[in-house]
Amino acid sequence: MESLIGGGAPANGVIKDTDTAGFRADVIDASMQTPVIVDFWAPWCGPCKQLGPALERAVQAARGKVKLVKINVDQNQALAAQMRIQSIPAVWAFFQGRPIDAFVGALPDSQIKTFVERLAKQAGDGDDALQDALDHAREALAAGDFNAAGNIYGQVLQVEPGLPEAIAGFARTLLALGRRAEAEEVLNTAPPEAAKAPEVVSVVRELELMAQAGDVAADTRSLRDRLAKDPDDHQARIDLATALFAGGNRQGAIDELLEAIRRDREWNEQAARKELLKYFEALGPKDPLTLSARRRLSSLLFS
Repeated sequence: MESLIGGGAPANGVIKDTDTAGFRADVIDASMQTPVIVDFWAPWCGPCKQLGPALERAVQAARGKVKLVKINVDQNQALAAQMRIQSIPAVWAFFQGRPIDAFVGALPDSQIKTFVERLAKQAGDGDDALQDALDHAREALAAGDFNAAGNIYGQVLQVEPGLPEAIAGFARTLLALGRRAEAEEVLNTAPPEAAKAPEVVSVVRELELMAQAGDVAADTRSLRDRLAKDPDDHQARIDLATALFAGGNRQGAIDELLEAIRRDREWNEQAARKELLKYFEALGPKDPLTLSARRRLSSLLFS
């Protein structure tokens, strides 16, 4: 996980201004793990005004794999002299404490993009580190090590704030820890595109089902009594399924809904089938329970 965090900062923390006093910390030390581009510029420099925004866009697009430090040469003349800056804009690239590339003057956007992408590769493949972290978090969550899973998912979200798998995993971890309000906050603040991802929708549906259960979850005995007296009490069967699902008995909940569909698939505008589809969304399309239940549902509907 250390390699992941070292691989870059969130996109909104990769660009900063510095000066002579901050050069070692912001450039030399920072470049030990993440490549740092240094843009030497001045307010009166026309080409600097063209290059600066293009550099910022390219660095932001690198999503934390490269940092940009901007230095005003008028305010830091001694440092500019030490770095032998004779013309601006001048751009230096540092990695692991030493300069590895440079150019002078404004470049086309395509060349700037290539320059930044080449530097990003110096720190290794951040995507592999990210996937490793997600794999570890998923394993920890499945093993019931919720604190470890939450820590890893939280760190992943520092690097990739809009990553759907991390958002969903973090929310599920919070739910497992009984921190439902925090889980809802994580989901509510997800970026619009991430909120549409299947893994995020799955957790949202699970929360909706938990809310739907309400007091019903605490009264499964009375629901079973109602069904013993009248097996065709479809509302009682659907309420029982809701209670079972909220209590963690997903297989039992699915069985009850399939039984309701078998008895009367059209009851209340196919209420049991619609409820079952919510379960599929909550479980996810690849969950073994979803796959099995879909086969059983097909057999009922097309028999």
